Amino acid sequence: MTAQLPLPEIGPDAPPPLTRRSSLRSATAAFERYMRRKGFSEHTVKAFLYDLHILAQFTGPGVAVGDISTHDLEQFVHWLTHERGVECTSKSRARRVTTLKVFFGWLAETEVLHANPADPIVHQPVSTSMPRVLSDAEIRRVLAATEALRAAAKPDARPHLLVTLLLHTGIKKGECMHIALEHLDLYDPAGPSLWIRYANPRRRHKERRLSLPPHWPEVLEEYREQYDIRDMLFPCTARNLEYVLRHVADQAELSAGLSFEMLRWTCAVRDYRAGMEPDALRQKLGLSKISWREVKIKLEQLTARLPVNG
Repeated sequence: MTAQLPLPEIGPDAPPPLTRRSSLRSATAAFERYMRRKGFSEHTVKAFLYDLHILAQFTGPGVAVGDISTHDLEQFVHWLTHERGVECTSKSRARRVTTLKVFFGWLAETEVLHANPADPIVHQPVSTSMPRVLSDAEIRRVLAATEALRAAAKPDARPHLLVTLLLHTGIKKGECMHIALEHLDLYDPAGPSLWIRYANPRRRHKERRLSLPPHWPEVLEEYREQYDIRDMLFPCTARNLEYVLRHVADQAELSAGLSFEMLRWTCAVRDYRAGMEPDALRQKLGLSKISWREVKIKLEQLTARLPVNG
């Protein structure tokens, strides 16, 4: 069944529809409602609104959105960098240009404006350090280390369970810490899987189903017996699991260590290198389309640098 568009708001308290004569103030308020409906993170909502507040300081909040031209936005970016009197780092400048492109792009997509005046604004990428990822040879050493711990005189399946979970799913540390046993589906004929769930309704768009390696249920059973696991998959602190990864890194002789972020990026690079469709990978990682732009560039660069089977 085709999903229906939501009905327009009606009633005496409903805001009037936006037009190109609407003020920047009213358009910003409508944009906030849009972001919250779409489940933008609270951090992103606050950052975008703050940037638009600064734009309103420059143009005046009552200016009609249809009267804001590309030249005005170029002058605004120049003012931010050279005349405002407040330091504007390259990272802040890049984010504010992103805000302009997303905000005016939304106005164009909803046909409030005929075109996006922020399109021609040059978006200078910020130079950031590249994430560290494991080579295939390092992955083999890590898995050899976790298997050795699993088969030791005092067996410990937790390191192997954790590392294989992160390598196959690419989930974040916070997502890992909130996995309950009820989020696992180990009996699906298509293979075991994990549901990433969020209690906050505004983050429900990040919920997703991720496949797990075929052998994972066997390791899970060992782990549950060793640690008497009944409810949460990892009933400990994130710091405890960081210590587990540090110990694995020592056993595998990884000078750069081992972290949640490193395993997340390693998973993403392996999937990208294997030809996973970009939007499927974006959804697997739980990223918004905005965040995906920068991540995709890094994945391309990391894939080019990483030796195959090396």
